[in-house]
Amino acid sequence: MNAVTSPEAQALAANPLLDFADLPRFDAIEPAHVGPAVDALLEAANRALETVTAPDFPAVWTDMARELDVATERLGRAWGAVSHLNAVADTPDLRAAFNAALPKVTEFWTRLGADERLYAKYKAMDPASLTLEQRQAHKNAMRGFVLGGAELQGEAKSRFAAIQERQAELSQKFSENALDATDAFAYLAAPEELDGVPDDVKAATRAAAEAEGHSGHKITLKLPCYLPVMQFGRNRALRERLYRAYATRASDQAEGEAVQYDNSGLIREILALRQEEAELLGYSDFATVSLVPKMAESPAQVMQFLRELATKARPYAEQDLADMRAFAAEQLGLNDPQAWDWPYIGEQLRQARYAYSEQEVKPYFTAPKVLEGLFHIIETLFEVTIRPDTAPIWHPGVQFFRIERPAATGDTPPLLVGQFYLDPGARNGKRGGAWMDDVRARWLRPDDGRLQTPVAHLVCNFAESVNGKPPLLTHDDVITLFHEFGHGLHHMLTQVNERDVSGISGVEWDAVELPSQFMENFCWEWDVLKRMTAHVDTGEPLPRALYDKMLAAKNYQSGLQTLRQIELALFDMLLHSAHAARNSEGVDFMGLLQEVRNEVAVMQPPAYNRMPHTFSHIFAGGYAAGYYSYKWAEVLSADAYAAFEEAAQTTGTTLDPATGRRYRESVLEAGGSRPAMASFKAFRGREPQIEALLRHQGMA
Repeated sequence: MNAVTSPEAQALAANPLLDFADLPRFDAIEPAHVGPAVDALLEAANRALETVTAPDFPAVWTDMARELDVATERLGRAWGAVSHLNAVADTPDLRAAFNAALPKVTEFWTRLGADERLYAKYKAMDPASLTLEQRQAHKNAMRGFVLGGAELQGEAKSRFAAIQERQAELSQKFSENALDATDAFAYLAAPEELDGVPDDVKAATRAAAEAEGHSGHKITLKLPCYLPVMQFGRNRALRERLYRAYATRASDQAEGEAVQYDNSGLIREILALRQEEAELLGYSDFATVSLVPKMAESPAQVMQFLRELATKARPYAEQDLADMRAFAAEQLGLNDPQAWDWPYIGEQLRQARYAYSEQEVKPYFTAPKVLEGLFHIIETLFEVTIRPDTAPIWHPGVQFFRIERPAATGDTPPLLVGQFYLDPGARNGKRGGAWMDDVRARWLRPDDGRLQTPVAHLVCNFAESVNGKPPLLTHDDVITLFHEFGHGLHHMLTQVNERDVSGISGVEWDAVELPSQFMENFCWEWDVLKRMTAHVDTGEPLPRALYDKMLAAKNYQSGLQTLRQIELALFDMLLHSAHAARNSEGVDFMGLLQEVRNEVAVMQPPAYNRMPHTFSHIFAGGYAAGYYSYKWAEVLSADAYAAFEEAAQTTGTTLDPATGRRYRESVLEAGGSRPAMASFKAFRGREPQIEALLRHQGMA
């Protein structure tokens, strides 16, 4: 007699989010799958937690991993797929399903991280019985339990859990408001309003208007549209209209119905909850909590680093601004430039000074050729091969690739190292910006002994193709692509078999930008650029004369750009440190931002500018009291790249496989299995020095 399975059981068996045989079935995942899959995975994870915390279960790393880590890894992978789709293919139904499941998922992870019984099992483990990788993961876990509230009792523990759940909800809403506010704005411009705007942008905006049955040009706040209009558009009124819309997104200053996306209240509540969380854990402020697992030792050390860098950059920034003011008055008839004029003035001055424009270079950077050049660098330096691969995808513009290493002997197939999805195009329903995220980590699985290879998402927001031609990238886009690939290589080239410290896992947050910023340097090498450029119409590579102009303009306004990053980083650190503790009744974050600008900025935006309201890095992206890590890691990355510059003095090229091998083995393959400083010193033989960064940015 055949067993009869219930409709619910049949539905679960067919649920693509519960299929872990291979890669996520992105083409089959529907909003209706989210709730049942999350419930089933949470039930399995809770069962596993009860099993390993039973008094008679051995406090043995592999036994606990086989039971608990396998269950939580599945939950993490499925929820990761849902979160990814929520970021790149947002729909009302998916958003509703995501938000319905979010509190349950957050509650589980919070409870897991604070479980006293589980903490006791980890305490009972003998570190001497662990491998070096396991020992590092164990050390991180012990620290994580303390920061996760495992030592709290009673009401404090309940309140801590409630704070985590509420913070997850608020961060998600912050992100949704930023996306919706960006997507909500559109302006139909007449052709004459786009005087000076590049032809490819005009073509794309005309096509966007026609697709909706309109004449003229549809202008949006998506960066591939917004930036070129601000940099090249001669119509000052249009620039002002766009600037105001962009600078007031998701704020109380937004116009009309857009004010419904105001993030002001969310920011205040997020900050208050973070401060309360810190105090529950016994710390004075959230910044101090944030730095516990990072390289930097204290908020004071970070702020000293930022202020010293600001002192070095300020004279260069003041000169940048003086040059623009003089040029605007003498050449453009602008005696009192406003915030919406600076991008235009800056671009006009760049063209006048260097006879060079980003738009002149752009036709040479076709997306396929850039990708081919990037792959050549990776293959040369890191002794791997990248090939197209197949996988279910969520949008026709997504590509999938595999990274392989040659086998030890010629008659065996190459070894799979990792795989990645590349989603380059900007579109509605997709979060702005660029990022790398993991699909799954490298892991010698404790359940079946299989070596699971890592898989990554690489997401950008570049302009789409127009008129059947390949998409064109600006040089800044190319740098962004290389940056995200650096993160991806850190995740995919790891040789660590312990999931919690393989790839980017377990790497200190202020060191995690080292491999990404390191890769950016290659975007300025002639040997590299001539291989990855081909004019969209003629196929000719980038002319050497044009490259020389690019290089001459490389550090154009680097003083201003450095101060801008320091402004953001200092605001973030002060917001979460003494300022937050001092203003527990409610942080005046706009007042604080003005204080920071008065201290470090040389340009002041209009009073209506609401930068914090879309500062997703710190309110929805994991960089709270950590935005400084971009500048911190730039010191590491510039010094690491200097090793390749030193090799080039002998070999004639920075694409030196011997140096690449040392970097790969010391930094990329080691992942989070040891402190980042130990990996850096293994590569460079010493601690990092700031001189290379100042030299690279023309401020030596």
